[in-house]
Amino acid sequence: MTQGEDIAYDLVLVLLSISLFILGIVLVIMCIKKPKKSDQKQEILPVKSCASSYQLTDIDAATDGFNHRRIVGKGLLGTVYAAMSPRGELFAVKRIHPLLVLSNAGFGFASIMKTLSLAQHPNIVPIIGFSQAPGERIIVMEFVGTVNLDLYLHENSDDASLLDWNRRLRIAAGVARGIEYLHEGMAPNIIHGCIKASNILLDMKFVAKLCDYGLSFLAPKETRGLVGYVDDEYCGACKESDVYGFGVVLLELLTGRRSEQGLLVQWALPLIKSKRFNELLDPRLVIPSDLKPLLRLAKVASACVGNYRKDRPSISQVASILNNLEVEIELVNEGKNFVGNILKCKEEGEGGGDWEYSLFPCGN
Repeated sequence: MTQGEDIAYDLVLVLLSISLFILGIVLVIMCIKKPKKSDQKQEILPVKSCASSYQLTDIDAATDGFNHRRIVGKGLLGTVYAAMSPRGELFAVKRIHPLLVLSNAGFGFASIMKTLSLAQHPNIVPIIGFSQAPGERIIVMEFVGTVNLDLYLHENSDDASLLDWNRRLRIAAGVARGIEYLHEGMAPNIIHGCIKASNILLDMKFVAKLCDYGLSFLAPKETRGLVGYVDDEYCGACKESDVYGFGVVLLELLTGRRSEQGLLVQWALPLIKSKRFNELLDPRLVIPSDLKPLLRLAKVASACVGNYRKDRPSISQVASILNNLEVEIELVNEGKNFVGNILKCKEEGEGGGDWEYSLFPCGN
């Protein structure tokens, strides 16, 4: 090599060494600052807490030894008690019937409860815990209240507290969203298995919340509590049977009648098809001047119960229609309030004597 080539060669080696040194420093800094993989997962994926396991002695203490005075409900699967924690928190305890416990002794009760407890939705009653012991299976749930839709619709002797049409439409939309979440929002999907009015609780604001979801495994062949809420094709819980049961609930909301072991469907469908709404709608309520929302609700109910399974709409389709209907009702109500406030301001002479400027509620 010539002297010039030697100088060039040395220069290249120096530059390469400097570049490798700088690259090494950069890699070290990146490794130091990069968070651990497990930390990244915790930040990106929200962790849902699953049901806690409680000692049977704690449940016994919270219910005063399963005192009959604590009973707030009875059903096909078991008895529900109002329970109080040592910190004064109220919650609901479902004690599964002993015969069902014995027939499901080898079933993975704890794992199923942990899976079901991952369901978190405004229209779902959360499962917060469970307890198991020889001959005992307990489900611990959030306490929503003691009033369900069945009581409000069919055992309400006070006409002044009847559910009006707007509330009934909101309840229908809320229940549809809850079922949609179970069917499509959970992985694995959850089949409710027993959609009926008594399994729809109403809180203080009349928000509908589904309970007893995913518990059909406890009594897979039992249909006594489902008569009137399942079709003739029923041979076990599935998404289509949930849609049918929801359709029956819609008919109850429209008519104010019980399912009557399937007679409600037979009676109501011909009235819907012939548009005889004066005969169909709950006679305890005034028929609204605008029948379109109730007409659409009736068509949805008819589609849910009047078709073979393969022809039924999915709960997502049903929920979409009812959500839109709920939004339209809210807009109409806001419009009525808006006009009412304008007229009120005009009558009271506010707004500088010119009612056209009174576009907002009177006063503060």
